[in-house]
Parts: sequence; C-alpha cells; structure tokens
Amino acid sequence: MPQTLVLNATYEPLGVVSERRALILVLNQRATTIEDSDTVLHYSGGELTLPAVIKLVKFVRIPYRHAVPLSRRALFARDGGRCVYCTAPATSIDHVIPRSRGGAHNWENVVSACHKCNHQKADRTLKEIGWKLKTLPREPAGAAWRILGTGKPDTRWISYLRPFGAEHGVA
Repeated sequence: MPQTLVLNATYEPLGVVSERRALILVLNQRATTIEDSDTVLHYSGGELTLPAVIKLVKFVRIPYRHAVPLSRRALFARDGGRCVYCTAPATSIDHVIPRSRGGAHNWENVVSACHKCNHQKADRTLKEIGWKLKTLPREPAGAAWRILGTGKPDTRWISYLRPFGAEHGVA
C-alpha cells in the first residue's frame, strides 16, 4: 500500500501515513503537498495527484522522543541490507555475543548477516573465530529512523530524511 511521508512545519520527519490520510490532510488544509506521487485519483469532477510528501501547516510539538525500536527492518536499514562480516546481501540477524553466552538483544549486540556467515559463526564469539567488525554496532539516532525502521522508504523521501540522521540507512 503506497504511503506518504509527513513532515512537521519545520520539515522534521514525523511519520508515515496512507495516501488516503495524506489527501484528507491536504484537502482539509492541515498540510501542503511538497512532492507528488505517481498515483492519480480520477473522480467525476477531474483528477488529483496523490501526495508522496506532505508538510503540516502548523508545528506539532513532540513531547517525548522514544528510542528507535529494534526490528529486523530497522536493523537491515542501519546496516545497509548487507552482511557486516562479508558484505553479501543480508538474510538474517546475528548476535555478536551469542545469546547462549549472555549476549543481550539490543542495538549494540545485533547485526545483519548472510546465512553463510551466520551459520559459520554459530554460537561462537568473534575472537574465537578470528573475525572483526569493521564498525561497532550502535543504536541509530535521528528523527529519520522513525520512518526508516518501518520499511523501505520512497526514493522521493530521501532528501527530506538525510538531514535528520538517515545517511547510513538509505541507498
């Protein structure tokens, strides 16, 4: 289902809504269209192009910034969809310090991996098999990760997400 990026009045990414919800916001003059999508809605009086990116007319204050939830999609976005060990396309997640050895399930201990590397590593530590990480895994920061963690962003969104911490999560 096509979605629309919602920006605050300050152009800070707030979230993603359905194209239908975005159109309602624009028609009720609560938001303005910044980028059009490829979808055209035909009706008896004419046609409308649905928005891909909208900006709210009034600033919305976000009182609490919660941590980025750890999910498979967000993890693959953080690691660029590649295995951190061999750079092949990632198909699974791996705990750097295996859970069987007391490793936690958090951003600092979970990486994306291909099936081959994940199978070879098994429940061993990197030191035991002589592997090294190119970069230490860490929790992503920035407002853009609320959007990147939910799935693949529309290419029209990238220029609006980059200033808010999306430099590593988008291609």
